[in-house]
Amino acid sequence: MTIPTEGRYVRESLSEISEMALPLYANPLGNLLGGRVMHLVDIAGALAAMRHARCLVATASVDYMTFLVPVRIGEMVILKAAVNRVFNTSMEVGVKVFVENLRSGAVSHTSSAYLTFVAIDETGRRIPVVPVIPETHDEIRRWHKAGERRSVRLEIRKKYQAPAPPATGSD
Repeated sequence: MTIPTEGRYVRESLSEISEMALPLYANPLGNLLGGRVMHLVDIAGALAAMRHARCLVATASVDYMTFLVPVRIGEMVILKAAVNRVFNTSMEVGVKVFVENLRSGAVSHTSSAYLTFVAIDETGRRIPVVPVIPETHDEIRRWHKAGERRSVRLEIRKKYQAPAPPATGSD
């Protein structure tokens, strides 16, 4: 597949959000709930997708997430997202989650995820999205890897898709 030369650059989709981990979202260990992190990942990803597509988007899938480092209450959660690749009406967005200890300034990578968003109009119908143009070595690598991940996602979807009902001949 040839890398597009027309569309919008990856850098135009970049989104970054940050939030202090508050006690409201703590688990019994005093860490930020994984579900809260996943919620923030979805928001950061949607912002990047909307920046790129310039329309409403819906979350279609989230690849697995691992939690490498806990986020303790009082620390800053930082999420960075960008569109990796566009596939007609859908986009893969990569989101990286970091935690910053505000006292020491230490920053650690805590989670990553790939999300697929679908561009939709006001009635909820899918609409085409302009291609994303990778410029840097990392953006080009992510663009190629996104194609590989999409193939895997489509195979999984095909495997679990409900079979069509048998034809009855009475139609």
